[in-house]
Amino acid sequence: MPKPNIIFILADDMGYGDVGSNNPQSRIPTPNIDALAQAGMRFTDAHSPSAVCTPSRYAILTGRYCWRSPLKHGVLYGYEPPLIEPDRPTVASMLKSVGYNTACIGKWHLGLGYATRPGTSVDFDRPLPWKNATKEEEHNIDFTAPLTGGPLDLGFDYFFGTSGCSTAQPPYGFIENDRFIDPPSVYRDKFWYTGRPGMTSPSWDDKAPDPTFASKAVEYIEQSAKSDAPFFLYLATTSPHEPCLPEVVPEFARGKSRAGPRGDMVWLVDWVVGQVMQALDRTGQADNTLIMVTSDNGALPGDRKQGKPSDQTVDALYNTHGHKSCGDWRGYKAHIWEGGHREPLVARWPGHIAPGSTCDQLVGLNDFMATCAAITATPLPPGSAEDSADLLPALLGDPLEKPIRQDLIHHSCFGVFSMRSGDWKCIFDTQGSGGWPPPRDTMPVTGSPGQLYNLTDDPAERVNLWDQRPDVVERLRKRLNDCVSSRSSRRR
Repeated sequence: MPKPNIIFILADDMGYGDVGSNNPQSRIPTPNIDALAQAGMRFTDAHSPSAVCTPSRYAILTGRYCWRSPLKHGVLYGYEPPLIEPDRPTVASMLKSVGYNTACIGKWHLGLGYATRPGTSVDFDRPLPWKNATKEEEHNIDFTAPLTGGPLDLGFDYFFGTSGCSTAQPPYGFIENDRFIDPPSVYRDKFWYTGRPGMTSPSWDDKAPDPTFASKAVEYIEQSAKSDAPFFLYLATTSPHEPCLPEVVPEFARGKSRAGPRGDMVWLVDWVVGQVMQALDRTGQADNTLIMVTSDNGALPGDRKQGKPSDQTVDALYNTHGHKSCGDWRGYKAHIWEGGHREPLVARWPGHIAPGSTCDQLVGLNDFMATCAAITATPLPPGSAEDSADLLPALLGDPLEKPIRQDLIHHSCFGVFSMRSGDWKCIFDTQGSGGWPPPRDTMPVTGSPGQLYNLTDDPAERVNLWDQRPDVVERLRKRLNDCVSSRSSRRR
């Protein structure tokens, strides 16, 4: 069997309920993602490795949980050094070793090595996570110097994208390979609501990232059609991440949904997927391409209302437009509840994945690396992908003698752990959300009471059985402790 092209499209903050094939009541049209589901497989129990973006991206590309790295909670803020270790095998380096051409297009958000101007310094060695960089620190960065430790050093042949959240996090500017195309030279004091001030390229346009990423992806697919080598494209959109305002939505995408600017940005993600699908059809590569579409974590409830209302509830802080971004799951982005990490996931691979199929297996996006290894008959490099399981049997619809995963670890923005095993989900060291959207929680308190839910009987996580089933709590606590203290969470 020839090695297929592999395209992994990762949205930013797109929820389970945003996608029409998951939620018939969605107020956002997603015809392209829905078409992929009709022509391939829809997963109903897929989870991001974390409820926020940096740690999920680390795990997707390395096959190991980010809490095994120096980043134990939270995300990177813009100028932190590379999070993926220089000798760490990645999906890209593994596929490159067996003849793939590899490209990363879009949001990176895994740290880069920045140089400083002569006579200045920045403490790049301080512990993670950082806070926002100061204006002085940003002025000390030499944006004309090559960037190190990024995609090109981790197995990708080509990179076009942004350092972090493209429209919410400095530096604002496009990077091609290891240099800014138009080096940031202007400090932008005023920014859209929920965005952060910072160094900006003079030519930067907040509406440009996703249309530009789509154009670059199409160009890459068209170029790849002229080569005999298979390709791997990791395409990470910036939508529908905040700021969710009309001014950040490209004009052609405005009003495409009935869920406000954030809904229009989800529509924009679907449009990007459509551009990729059309390029594959146009170049005759669709039949030999595995394409997967998902998101890095759960969604926010809607468009953030401006101001600081005294009532810190979802309805007070967000315009939801009657849309359930996370479907009927409890919670949102950053939370340890299902809405924080249960993801839309669809996969199409003509001739291999049965059209219109559904997979109810428990899976994690950290399983991508082991799955790519199986698809290409490539042994995983020693010491790599410790937390990744092979999903190929599920994709092919093969009969399974046992579940692909016996259990899966979830992790919130504030570092709360949860262990999922079969029907049971056990949350440790908090009885709250584990994140910052309402209801806001605090950091976990070791040894404090937690939460236990039977997701088959109680998918909305309303009935806490922590006190009623101490036997289940202790069994899952032991399993979690074993996984965290070992080099691997996989049952062998």
